[in-house]
Amino acid sequence: MANIYEVPAEKFNEKLAEELKKLHEFSMPEWAVFVKTSTARARPPQESNFWYKRAASILRQIYIRGVVGVNRLKIRYGGKKKRGARPEEFRKGGGKIIRTILQQAEKAGFIEKAEGKKKGRQLTKKGLDFLNKTAESVKKEK
Repeated sequence: MANIYEVPAEKFNEKLAEELKKLHEFSMPEWAVFVKTSTARARPPQESNFWYKRAASILRQIYIRGVVGVNRLKIRYGGKKKRGARPEEFRKGGGKIIRTILQQAEKAGFIEKAEGKKKGRQLTKKGLDFLNKTAESVKKEK
C-alpha cells in the first residue's frame, strides 16, 4: 500500500479533492464565496472547487505533521500582506474556513481531537486508510 510520501503532492491533492467532492459531509457553505482566506489576500478565491482543494491540503498537512491545531494551520495558510510603501508583513490565514473544514472532516470520521501532551486534531484509522487509498490510486495512474 502506498503512502503520501511516495506520490507528488500536487497530484495527490487534486485526486483527494475529487474524492472529497463525492462525500456528502464535505460541502462548501454558501458564505465561503464571499470570504477571503486571509487578511493578506485582496479578494476571495475565484476557483469553483477551492473548498475541496483546501480540505485536501489540510488533511495532507494533518497526515504529515501528526497532531495539528487550528492556529498552526492558520500560520501555514497565511501570507505576506502588501502595505503600500511600507515593507510587507506576515499575516495569519483566516480561521473560519479551517475550523469548518476540520469539523466536516470530524463528521466524516477522518479526524479526531487529540488527547495528551499536544492539543489539536489527528487522523483516525478511517482517515488514514482513506488517504492511503487515494495515494495508491495516484501511484497507479503514473
